[in-house]
Amino acid sequence: MLKRIAGISLLLAGTTGLFSVSAQQAEPTPEQLAAQATNTRQALFQVLFYNLNMISGMARGTVEFDASVAERNANRIAALAPMITEVFAANDTRAFNVETEALPIIWDQMDEFEEKAHNLENAANTFAEIARGGERNAILGGIRAFGGTCGNCHETFRED
Repeated sequence: MLKRIAGISLLLAGTTGLFSVSAQQAEPTPEQLAAQATNTRQALFQVLFYNLNMISGMARGTVEFDASVAERNANRIAALAPMITEVFAANDTRAFNVETEALPIIWDQMDEFEEKAHNLENAANTFAEIARGGERNAILGGIRAFGGTCGNCHETFRED
């Protein structure tokens, strides 16, 4: 019984200590929030690029065609694409000195940006559906069609 009481006391003391430490941590500054938002956006695009790179290599003929990889990566892209508008809407970073290729015009023309992002989502879903069919020529054509929607947004909203 004494061991049990001692154990519970230690657990309570440790938990209280954790709550005290987390309560003492300062809220992030607006600059830190902007940096976090930028990092999140960049991480999303890195993961999208990671998945697109393999299948675009298949379309260019520099990577051996593999229908199962194309399907897997297309499904991943379709799952991630809806996050694009979320990560930009979450924090307007124009006023902060963050390293980004995103142009400030995104937040001035958010409706147009969201429209282009939704077009990319639709194209990603269409491509994923095509990829599920496993047919080489259809998949390669789908890759090219999907890739065009990426470029549409880059032309207006991303640095060269």
